[in-house]
Amino acid sequence: MPRKGEQVADRLRLMAVHAHPDDESSKGAATMAKYVDEGHEVLVVSCTGGERGDILNPKLADDIHIQRDLPRVRRQEMARAQEILGVQHTWLGFVDSGLPEGDPLPPLPEGCFALEPLEVTTEALVREIRRFRPHVMTTYDENGGYPHPDHIMCHTVSMSAFQAAGDPAAYPHTGEAWQPLKIYYNQTFSRERIVAFHEALLALEEESPYHEWLENWQDRKPRTVTTRVQCADWFDRRDQALLAHATQIDPDGSFFRVPRDLQQKVWPTEEYEAALSYVPVEPVEDDLFAGLRDMDADALATKGGLELAYDGRKDPS
Repeated sequence: MPRKGEQVADRLRLMAVHAHPDDESSKGAATMAKYVDEGHEVLVVSCTGGERGDILNPKLADDIHIQRDLPRVRRQEMARAQEILGVQHTWLGFVDSGLPEGDPLPPLPEGCFALEPLEVTTEALVREIRRFRPHVMTTYDENGGYPHPDHIMCHTVSMSAFQAAGDPAAYPHTGEAWQPLKIYYNQTFSRERIVAFHEALLALEEESPYHEWLENWQDRKPRTVTTRVQCADWFDRRDQALLAHATQIDPDGSFFRVPRDLQQKVWPTEEYEAALSYVPVEPVEDDLFAGLRDMDADALATKGGLELAYDGRKDPS
């Protein structure tokens, strides 16, 4: 339901840009469900169909029907996750690049998302931005969150489209200019969060699945978390949506080894890092719509000539 004092006309719009179906359910899903229940509009954009993904659920690995047409199955899974979260959804229409393995790494397949010209991918996302008119966007950081070529391209095209969508001279055939006012990076997966779960399990004298994970954790530069959204009440919806991607999720895997009530107690938030904003960002926020609820956000998004109030971009590492 809308927050107290909000009217239907005050509803805001969030666009979450992801590389593959299932990414939306593992990164920011509880936040999205929360905003949907508040009465706001949320659109998930899947840049690819996950066509080159593997079957990661060992219980389904030998299912010949899935093996025969994994892309169709993944679309069905995405439709179910969309229903659970209550979000809108669109396919951007590009082809999964796969995750190259080997030394040296093999070349990426011709025609894949990561090799598409940036002007082509930007045009496609600008079209969706001008159609949906989001006030806020989310995507991955400059390293893709992790170095999958589609995640890195998702970052690149999101940032490019965020800046181009408000320029009337850019892709004028895709609709009237619309400037999203903020874009954030998903930062839910952090060492601090894993350590918190690990220590909480050990304190209860329970087995932790994170020993090896933490031992192998590669040092990374610390991220600037600007926003922590309280969304523990929506963890159940998050988990249901993730389980809807049955080919991609092992229900007995480490993601579900921490009891939900313990997660809600130990780490009740999802984290974000502000990248660009046309309104001031005052860490630590508790709302992706911070600074927008008490203004005419539509008017600001169509005003033109806006100057950045916050720039948190970093060079890839």
